[in-house]
Amino acid sequence: SSFNESIRPLLDAVDKLRHLRVIEEGIQLPTIVVVGDQSSGKSSVLESLAGISLPRGQGICTRVPLVMRLQHNPSPKLELSLEFNGNTVITDEDHVSDAINDATAVIAGCGKGISNTPLILLYIIPEESIILNVLSATVDFTTCESIRMSQKVDKTGVRTLAVVTKADKSPEGLLEKVTADDVNIGLGYVCVRNRIGDESYEEARREEARLFETHPLLSKLDKSMVGVPVLAQKLMQIQATIISKCLPDIVRQIDDKLNANISELDKMPKKMSSVSEAMTAFISIIVSAKETLRKILVRGEFDEYPDDKKMHCTARLVEMLNEYKNTLYSCPESDPKRDFLVEEIEVFEEAQGIKLPNFLGHNVFQSILWRKVEGISKMPVRFLEQVWQYIESVVISVLLHHSSNYHQLQCSIKQAGFNIIAKMKERSTNWVVETVQMEKLTDYTSSPDYLKDWNYLMAQKQKFLDDMSKTSVVANGNLRDFGHVLNQAPQTTIQGLGVVRIGHLKNDWNVLNQAFDLKMRMVAYWKIVLWRLVDFMALHLQYSVKNLVNEEMEPEFINELMVSNGGEILKLLEESPAVSCKRVKLKMSIKKLTESKEVVAKILDKHGA
Repeated sequence: SSFNESIRPLLDAVDKLRHLRVIEEGIQLPTIVVVGDQSSGKSSVLESLAGISLPRGQGICTRVPLVMRLQHNPSPKLELSLEFNGNTVITDEDHVSDAINDATAVIAGCGKGISNTPLILLYIIPEESIILNVLSATVDFTTCESIRMSQKVDKTGVRTLAVVTKADKSPEGLLEKVTADDVNIGLGYVCVRNRIGDESYEEARREEARLFETHPLLSKLDKSMVGVPVLAQKLMQIQATIISKCLPDIVRQIDDKLNANISELDKMPKKMSSVSEAMTAFISIIVSAKETLRKILVRGEFDEYPDDKKMHCTARLVEMLNEYKNTLYSCPESDPKRDFLVEEIEVFEEAQGIKLPNFLGHNVFQSILWRKVEGISKMPVRFLEQVWQYIESVVISVLLHHSSNYHQLQCSIKQAGFNIIAKMKERSTNWVVETVQMEKLTDYTSSPDYLKDWNYLMAQKQKFLDDMSKTSVVANGNLRDFGHVLNQAPQTTIQGLGVVRIGHLKNDWNVLNQAFDLKMRMVAYWKIVLWRLVDFMALHLQYSVKNLVNEEMEPEFINELMVSNGGEILKLLEESPAVSCKRVKLKMSIKKLTESKEVVAKILDKHGA
């Protein structure tokens, strides 16, 4: 027949694709989705179409989506099975209803409940779905929730077919309802009479035919829109049409998914079968990790991490260095105006001896320098701790990324990363402590800026002494500040320092003269100290980072691998369970999609599509 020649192969092809579970690969297949309000007769319609009994009774009988798959079977014996939660239950005609009830209880519990609207929409949204909207003749079609749902996803009704049940209970006005089509049903209406009580399916069909032939109102309905056989024929033709329409897109989806899976499988690391293969893979991981670290730590290239600013390492290191510089330059030790000349005068008083009074001893300068350097000595150490903590996080992240396919190796390579960073951090800490100690013990610079700055500042000494004379007088051995009388704090301006308060100073010209000289020497020299602490830190960091990537990493990793793990490289490069599972899934998916492609290709060849 024409059915067996044209429609049956299409239905069989889709059936084979369903059997292959191609839907699990995200490929939509043409499906008939039965929707309807509560007690509209959905289960009864399915019973009539499939010829098997479903749960029946008052209230909500089917509380979870029921997917019915009818397969062509040359055997006259009916075979029924129920699949849910990964289980398959074999049943028969007499017990299928009980089996469905038991499965529903397992899935949804024993309480009353309705599958929510989003779940229903999930089934009817795909363009490949044919919506079989079951409407009771006893209600106003425009008020049905199922109509509103189908109209949301199929506004023109091109894939919606309405089945009107209970026609025998409410025949009045039914003809007008289905001909007026107020709810925009594109595929038309079919009115049916479902099985009642203990009727057999054959009896039910005979009663249905008699009803639509003899009833004074229902007999006026066109014969092309009444009866379960008409409904089955329409569904078959509609499904065949939509299958033919969707086949090219199904082929494209299968091809796209198949190619993507093959590409992903090809990109996966090769499974190791020998020590030489494992060693080659290990060296490849180290080389690629080193190249990534060169890019982000040395060359400032971020193409591997365009959106992850944490991995834009050169920029982050410059930020940290600038913050370190600002901390040094803004700390109390670097403020020349703070308690102006107080420390210098105190040191002079404690350094008094039987000697010429206007002689500036080197030990005085050295004493103040020692105090100032000691005050900032912890800042460089804290800065290096911060920097190496950041570099450690970057290095570990890169190592784990490049070894992500080998769980066992990750443990060893991560430990090697921690070890190498700990060594580098220790070296840096020793270097900076030594550098700070040198600054404490030796006051030397070859920079001409020191004398230049000192001479510039000393040129303002007389102005300072004159301002001291104008703002203070000696009365009865005590300092009286005219500035307080004017309700102002006595101050002077020193170019290079700014406005300096001087009301706290005694008008001892000899001490002031020497203290000012000492202060300006320290101001000029402190700039050199800070410059060295910042610039040498930058040079040290750059050298350490390059040394880490180019010289230190590889030996440490090989040592950790070969010594700490006894050279069991094959064991270290075993695939992680996640990677192994992914490989198996991809292979299964590729097998399934290849078979599906062959099924569709045969149909396309036969139909010349």
